[in-house]
Amino acid sequence: MRYNAVCESKNLSLYNTPVSLKKYLLSSYLSGFSDGEGCFCISLSKSTRHRFGWEIRPSFSVSQNKNRREVIDILYEYFECGNIRDGISDNTVKFEVRSLSGLLKKVIPHFDQYPIISAKRKDFILFKKICMIMKHQGHLTEAGFRKIIGMASKMNKSGGSKRKFNLLEIKI
Repeated sequence: MRYNAVCESKNLSLYNTPVSLKKYLLSSYLSGFSDGEGCFCISLSKSTRHRFGWEIRPSFSVSQNKNRREVIDILYEYFECGNIRDGISDNTVKFEVRSLSGLLKKVIPHFDQYPIISAKRKDFILFKKICMIMKHQGHLTEAGFRKIIGMASKMNKSGGSKRKFNLLEIKI
């Protein structure tokens, strides 16, 4: 990762700060920012292509108003994966990582090393467990699929978001 280049390209000069401290400061800042503006999410979509009739999609995302998109650009450069897209119905921009590989290799190790400290930490822990189950193909078994549904139903309770489907009512 190019911590110096990221900071310099965004005019975030830390003067004579050693590179290791710059990395720590940037990494810690991004965790704190994600704690406030980010989301660890497990979404489900009906699908005839998937074994139990549902596709499980883990994602990590951070949104921000378009006029303050600098941090979104830094997140994209820092994690070296994911995408940036415009908000659908508002004046926002969103950084999102949906690939299991990117989540396992970049996002999860980052938040293990630079943890978030709010109640969102519980969501991260469940998110990480779900991604690990998927890494080992557990979502392809009925027991693993049910375990994921149970864990996902406990996530993001405080954000006021509404699910399209009640996860506990999903039948396989």
